[in-house]
Amino acid sequence: MNQIPVVILDYGSQYTQLIARRVRELGIFSKIFPANVSLETLASLRPQAVVLSGGPASVYDPKAPKLPEGFLEYQAQAGFAVLGICYGMQLLMQHFGGKVAESRVREYGNMPLLVEGPSSLFPVAGSSQVWMSHGDETQVLGSGFKTTACSETGVIAAVENECLHIFGLQFHPEVTHTQDGNDLLNRFFQEIAGIAPSWNMEFVIETQIQLISEKVGSQEHLICALSGGVDSAVAALLVHRAVGDRLHCFFVDHGLLRFEEQKRVMECFKQYLGLPVLCLNHQERYAQKLRSVVDPEEKRKVIGAEFIASFEEAAGLIARDLGCMPAFLVQGTLYPDVIESSAGHQYSALIKSHHNVGGLPKKMRFQLVEPLRDLFKDEVRSLGKQLGVPEAFLRRHPFPGPGLAVRVLQEVTPEALDILRKADEIFLEMIIQEGLYDRIWQAFAVFLPVQSVGVQGDGRVHASVIALRAVCSEDGMTAGTYPFDWNFLTRVASRICNEVKGVSRVVYDITSKPPATIEWE
Repeated sequence: MNQIPVVILDYGSQYTQLIARRVRELGIFSKIFPANVSLETLASLRPQAVVLSGGPASVYDPKAPKLPEGFLEYQAQAGFAVLGICYGMQLLMQHFGGKVAESRVREYGNMPLLVEGPSSLFPVAGSSQVWMSHGDETQVLGSGFKTTACSETGVIAAVENECLHIFGLQFHPEVTHTQDGNDLLNRFFQEIAGIAPSWNMEFVIETQIQLISEKVGSQEHLICALSGGVDSAVAALLVHRAVGDRLHCFFVDHGLLRFEEQKRVMECFKQYLGLPVLCLNHQERYAQKLRSVVDPEEKRKVIGAEFIASFEEAAGLIARDLGCMPAFLVQGTLYPDVIESSAGHQYSALIKSHHNVGGLPKKMRFQLVEPLRDLFKDEVRSLGKQLGVPEAFLRRHPFPGPGLAVRVLQEVTPEALDILRKADEIFLEMIIQEGLYDRIWQAFAVFLPVQSVGVQGDGRVHASVIALRAVCSEDGMTAGTYPFDWNFLTRVASRICNEVKGVSRVVYDITSKPPATIEWE
């Protein structure tokens, strides 16, 4: 196995892949492995640095995941640097005889960090804002370690043993909300671990083309689920480079699309991608399957199963024309989909099933090809730019695979979809008119399962409530609410209530991620 400069051991944190992303931003290749990786595998990687991620467990729980057996003995011999983050730091403190216990004051979100004095990681004393997310704390340091920073409440927030090349952070430097987080990571990987940058999107393209070619061979045909979004488009173009005309693209109109989306995306496929795409109208099929389904997890599983059924039909059309059945299905799955579906790790906590990950049926005839599975949205956009995708297409806001089904917070009915589409179109139209579209990561409307009293035309009515959501983010893992001008929101609400029959009230969601997710379901 080739050398991997940075190995990340995953203890189940929702931010684990974000660590890998930050390392890549520094131009350093990294790869994630389960926390119970064997010492033999680790030794074969010859890492220059190992990161121990955060996680949901408590280190003092007898069933909590531990360091790989013999890990620190091997580290002392090999001499690579170690960085423990949150749970990872607590593991190190426990191993070296320290004490970790339930926090006296729990810390979640942005907190002030007080740097006690010059050290390897913190060359200058002072204060900054960092992202905390922990219910346990180190109360007694491990032997040989010193405290280099504390939180405002006095919790030990950073430790180091420079002689052993072992460092620990209670906060999350990988989260964008941590002030100077990238500078801190750069200092650790380049200055302390001595790793020179050498990784970029050209490397990703070359690697993925090789992997795709090896997986599918020189004869097999593939079908691709194009949604009209950036992810599936970039995945299709990348696979097309590897297999050429053996890739066959389809677009399924499942009736859960935005206003006039079918027309718009088919024009985009022709204008931007240059790929022939067949449109399948399966609106009625999805509507029947979703009838009476209210639970969001069940919606995703229903859509996931029907999603595969749609493409099995598409594969049949290819088989009829070519005389061979495609064996592979290409998807634009991203890593946030994977970690929120807990599909990749035994220690991860389920957030929600995505229709193309946790919502997929256990048995299907296709093998999946997911060249973007380890990438975040901003990395996919960078990759798309390298592949020649126009900037206007790359800037499109994300749209969930299950479509409007997860934005109708009740049974998905034609009436609810119609109201939601019109409200959503007004919201986006006004955002574009104000020149705000490119400042926002994602903006959309949500149909709430409540009726609200209103006064329209001198009469009392009970009608639907629409929630608006707009967030700023770099990667989808964390997000903050976009601070619209109050007059703008007032005008949006007025237009929706006046122009969309069946709406009596509009509200704006001001919750960040975390604690919320970006989508409501």
